[in-house]
Amino acid sequence: MRVKVLTKMYGEIEVDDSQIIDFPDGILGFDFVKKFVIIDTENQNSPFKWMQAYDEKDLAFVIIRPVDFMKDYDLVISQSDYEAVQASSAEELIVFAIVTIPENPEKMTANLQGPIIINPVKRLGRQAISMSDKYKVRHSILEEIKKQGKKGD
Repeated sequence: MRVKVLTKMYGEIEVDDSQIIDFPDGILGFDFVKKFVIIDTENQNSPFKWMQAYDEKDLAFVIIRPVDFMKDYDLVISQSDYEAVQASSAEELIVFAIVTIPENPEKMTANLQGPIIINPVKRLGRQAISMSDKYKVRHSILEEIKKQGKKGD
């Protein structure tokens, strides 16, 4: 079924209701928002997407899959995070990180300490807490891409 969503970037759009993800606990700082829609950006080749609040037009986050800029990304979360989205392993999940884009876009960062985990089959999402100390709240995306390039040289 198609539903209309008011978005921050594109105005009113239609999405398939299967794109609506329930976040029973909300996300950090926005625990009152329980439903989000994942939307592609206009550039189909971009690794970035929008995580748009379903009922709050002005609330949207730029997100990226950590594996799109960090090939050796490893999801390390608690069993309760898996249980919250009714998954038993990382393979069942789509993982995103919320991106912060400052005035100088070259300094954009991804929150790898608080990954967004989504079970696409159950359409359940949660902001988990990484149990790995190698990931930061503000992890430089471009620095990581440069590191990846050097590893392959």
